[in-house]
Amino acid sequence: MSSPLKGIQHSAHQVPETVRPGHECDAQSTIIRMPSSLQAYIDSQVAELQPLQTELNELYWQVATTGDHHIVQVYAQRLRHIRDVMAEPERYRHLNDLLGECETQPEDPLTRRQATRLQNMLRGSQISPGLIEQITGLEVLAQSVFTQFRATVNGEPVSDNDLKLVLHESIDASVRRQTWEATKQIGAQVADTLRELVRVRNQAARQAGFDNYYTMRLELDELNETELFNLFERLEQGIKPAWREYKDRLDAQLAERFHTTPSELRPWHYGDPFFQEGQPSDVNLDPYFAGKNLELLTRTYYAGLGMDIDDVLARSDLYERKGKEQHAFCIHIDKLGDIRVLCNLRPNTAWAGTMLHEFGHAVYDKYIDPSLPYLLREPAHTLTTEAIAIMGEQLINESAWLVRYAGVSLSEAQALTSKLREATRTRSLIFAHWVFVMSHFERALYRNPEQDLNTLWWDMVERFQALHRPDGRDAPDWAAKIHLGTSPVYYHNYLLGSMIAAQLHAFLLAQVADGSPEAYVASSRVGEYLVEQVFRPGSTRDWRGWLHHATDQSLSTEFYIKQLSGS
Repeated sequence: MSSPLKGIQHSAHQVPETVRPGHECDAQSTIIRMPSSLQAYIDSQVAELQPLQTELNELYWQVATTGDHHIVQVYAQRLRHIRDVMAEPERYRHLNDLLGECETQPEDPLTRRQATRLQNMLRGSQISPGLIEQITGLEVLAQSVFTQFRATVNGEPVSDNDLKLVLHESIDASVRRQTWEATKQIGAQVADTLRELVRVRNQAARQAGFDNYYTMRLELDELNETELFNLFERLEQGIKPAWREYKDRLDAQLAERFHTTPSELRPWHYGDPFFQEGQPSDVNLDPYFAGKNLELLTRTYYAGLGMDIDDVLARSDLYERKGKEQHAFCIHIDKLGDIRVLCNLRPNTAWAGTMLHEFGHAVYDKYIDPSLPYLLREPAHTLTTEAIAIMGEQLINESAWLVRYAGVSLSEAQALTSKLREATRTRSLIFAHWVFVMSHFERALYRNPEQDLNTLWWDMVERFQALHRPDGRDAPDWAAKIHLGTSPVYYHNYLLGSMIAAQLHAFLLAQVADGSPEAYVASSRVGEYLVEQVFRPGSTRDWRGWLHHATDQSLSTEFYIKQLSGS
C-alpha cells in the first residue's frame, strides 16, 4: 500500500498576484499573459503547500510508528490547518478565473497538467470550517484506534501476525473461530466513528457539488464511477468460470481438512481474516524464507534491476513493536527523496511479498524525475504505483526469482513451476473477488450510511466471495477493515493496478526481456525501461496516457483474464 496520505489534499493561503500584460482575449477583457500568470500562481501555491505537506507526512510517520498521543494531537492540528487553508473560496475561484480568462488553454503541457491537478485538489476542499473540524477529528480518532488496538484471546493481547498464523495453520475449528472473531473485535471499537465519518464526508461532498463522497473522490481522481463498475462487471463475468471451478475445489479441500462438508464451512475455515489472500492449500513457500534476512533479499533483487534502495531501507521501520501500526505502507515525506517503508516483518512468504510490494512503491517514487514541478513529482496515479507494487509482490511465485534470490535450487523450482503458476492464478482470483466486495460495499455505504451495514456486508461477501455468513452473527465486521476509515475510496486501485500489472508484465517479458523469465527478474534492461519509461515521467500524463506510453496499449481486461483463467 502506498502512503495513506495519498487521498489528502492540502495547500496554504496566497494572495492572488497582479496579472501582467500579455495575450489579448477580447476587447473588454483584462490583458494578461495566461501561461506565465497561471504558472506563477501555481508556483505560489506550491511554495506554501510543500512545507505544510512535508510536515504533515513527518507527523503521520511518527503517529504510525509510535502511537504517541501528543503527536496524534499535533498531527490533527496540522491537518485541520491545511484543510482550512485549502477550503478558502478565493484560492479556488482565482485559479478558475485564470483558467477561464481565455478560451485558449496554456500551451505548455506541464503547466496545463499542474493546473488540472491543483484544480481537482481545490475543488474537493471547498467545505465549511465546521465540517473540516468534524472530518479531521473523526479521521484522526479512527487512525489512532487502529494504530493502538490489539485484539485479545482469552484475555491476552495478540498481534495481527499471530492471529493470521493461527488461521493459516490450526486445524482446530473452535480455535479458528475464536481467532477469527478476535480479528473482528476492532470493528465494534470503530463502527460508530466510521459511520459518522461517512455522514460528514458526504456532507462535505455535497458542499463541493457532488452527490456523495464516493462519487466525488473518483471524479477528482480522474476515474468515472460508471465506467469503473462496468469494467469490474466485465471482469467478473470473464473470470466467473475459473472462479467457480476454483472455489468448488477449495471448499472440497477445506471440508476434507476440517472433517466437515462444504455447506458447513464458515469464514474461519479459510486462511486469513477476510479471505483475501492465498490459502493453505496453495504451495507453501514459508520454509524457503525461514531464517532469511528479508531486507537483504529485497535489496539484492532491486539491485539486480539496477535500483539502489539502501537509503530507503536506512530510513524505514520494518519490525514489530508495541504501539506501532501493524500494517504496511510506503510514504514519500518530501517529494525530494525522503522515502520510508513501514512493515512488521517476520521471515515468511507473506512478509517477503509485502517487502517487494512496498519497495515497488519506493523505487517508483525514488526514480521520478527530480526536476519535475512539485505537483507532478509523484506517480501518475495511485493505481499505477499499485501496479508496480503488485508486480513486485507477485515475484514470490516466479520460479526464476526464487532460484536467483531466495536460494531455491533449480530442480526444486522446476518441480514447483506449475504449482507456483497455479498459486499466482488462485491468489489473484481470490483477491479480485475480495476487491469486488470492498468496492461494492463502500459505494453502497456512501450512498446510504443509515442502512443495515452489518447485513449489507455479508450480502456482499456471499455474493462475490461465496462464503457462508456466520449463523446468527450481527456485528460490524465491515468496520474491521482499516481502509474504510483511513484510506477511503482506495480499494478499486488494487484491482485496476492488478490489471495493469498483468498488462505491463506481458509487455516487459515479451518486448524488453526477450521472453526470458530469468532476464525479467534480473535484467538491467528491465530496470532501465521501468526507470525511464514508467517511473521518470511522474504525473506528467494522466494514468491513461501513462499506460499507453508504457505498454503501447490502452487498459484491457485481456491480460488479467488470461492470467486468472490459466490460459
